Amino acid sequence: MGMQGWKGSLMALVAGALMPLAFAPFGWYPLALLSLALLFFSWDQVSPGLAAWRGWLFGLGMFGGGVSWIFVAIHVFGQSGLFLAGLLTFLFVAFLALYLAVLGWLFKKLSPGAFASRDLLLLLPVGWLGFELFKGWFLSGFPWLDVGVSQIDGPLKGFVPVLGVHGVSWLVAFSAGLLLLGWQKRHRLAIAGLFVIWLGGPVLNLVDWTVPTGEEVKTAIIQGNVPQQIKWEPEQLVNTLVLYQKMTERHWDADLIVWPENALPAFYHQLNAFYLTPLAQQAKEHHTDILLGLPVMDEDGESYYNSMLSIGQSGEGLYHKQHLVPFGDYVPFEWLRGLIAFFNLPMSSFVPGPADQPLLEAAGNRLGISICYEDVFSSEVLQTLPEASLLVNATNNAWYGDSLAPHQHLQISRSRALEMGRPLVRATTNGISAFVDFKGQILAQTPQFEQASLTQTIQPRQGQTPYVSLKRWSVWLLALLMLALWAYHRRKNSD
Repeated sequence: MGMQGWKGSLMALVAGALMPLAFAPFGWYPLALLSLALLFFSWDQVSPGLAAWRGWLFGLGMFGGGVSWIFVAIHVFGQSGLFLAGLLTFLFVAFLALYLAVLGWLFKKLSPGAFASRDLLLLLPVGWLGFELFKGWFLSGFPWLDVGVSQIDGPLKGFVPVLGVHGVSWLVAFSAGLLLLGWQKRHRLAIAGLFVIWLGGPVLNLVDWTVPTGEEVKTAIIQGNVPQQIKWEPEQLVNTLVLYQKMTERHWDADLIVWPENALPAFYHQLNAFYLTPLAQQAKEHHTDILLGLPVMDEDGESYYNSMLSIGQSGEGLYHKQHLVPFGDYVPFEWLRGLIAFFNLPMSSFVPGPADQPLLEAAGNRLGISICYEDVFSSEVLQTLPEASLLVNATNNAWYGDSLAPHQHLQISRSRALEMGRPLVRATTNGISAFVDFKGQILAQTPQFEQASLTQTIQPRQGQTPYVSLKRWSVWLLALLMLALWAYHRRKNSD
């Protein structure tokens, strides 16, 4: 029996607010299962309209807590007042919550009344999977708070290299259906199925899907911690150049040195002759490669890219960021510029790089590079595999201050390493920089808001996880199979 009245709506809101606690920095991953079970229960035996309302409330709680860091970017660094920043953040959260309102409405249109077993085990888990896939695609995509990411330190992590993060999201939703079925109908097989899934994950985690290749790479990460407020000011440029030069010189014994996204706040052509060329020569003399972030002007003299430059022993190469962040890398509607400071941030007119860029080579390896937000898109990191033997993510989390964002983003990066079966080097402007192994475990990390360097010897790997081999086909085929089974049982029971 479903929960009627305002109590059911309150339960949906609270269930949504629980969801962010399953993610970093809290890491209470079982709450993801409980959160979805409560949401599904709140949708049982209600009208489509009420299901939509409760879905929206769930989304309000989930995104209101989970992406509250948007407020920091708008208020602190966008220099907007408290009220305006709060209003814009609420509108963003309320819009995302609409996805779940539509999902709840669709569920009750397809299955009015009480949920049957087929709904709990087939329709609802596939619906949740569809919600996450849609969220990661619509309007350039926002694949944040995908439930599978929250399981990186739990028993289900063993499924990540097999099904990917979205496949694990489906498993959590499926487990929520099993939990409800076992609780409401005392279904012993449902409880048994729950145990099989959650005990099977650790067994899968024992499998190494990829193998070591080549020599170990001594790698250094440079975290300059230049404050975002002064980073792009002309008078800060010399200080930044000297800072990264000196911090790098301490690590000439490394094979690879990685700087963060836009570590150098000036264009490539402005720095090349007097700074980059001498730096590249020094790197060659020490048999080292440096991978650094800076903006690069296009040949047209007007457009510019958010790029990573490789210099040193292996020669020079460039990677241009392809998936840009709205209102960070660019403003979707130019007429918004000037309305408020947040719509006119410095260096916010980047253009996307081409889709067919070759992989950069450094320290004897081909690198799967993602810049900042790109690594939240699993399908885009997949494009660098299986050729890449190391993953590199260079990012700037300074926009979000001391919020949940840097911790959540690191957790997402760890998920990419586990999905791909590759070690990851993650260099950030002010933390959290980290080395992550091919199992998604943190080997070492820096503190936040400090100048820091980090050194680690990492082992490149080759081969393909099942997820890399099948890409998202396994998830799509699983969803189609579940929907077909649901339709079959529904028709059979209605005859």
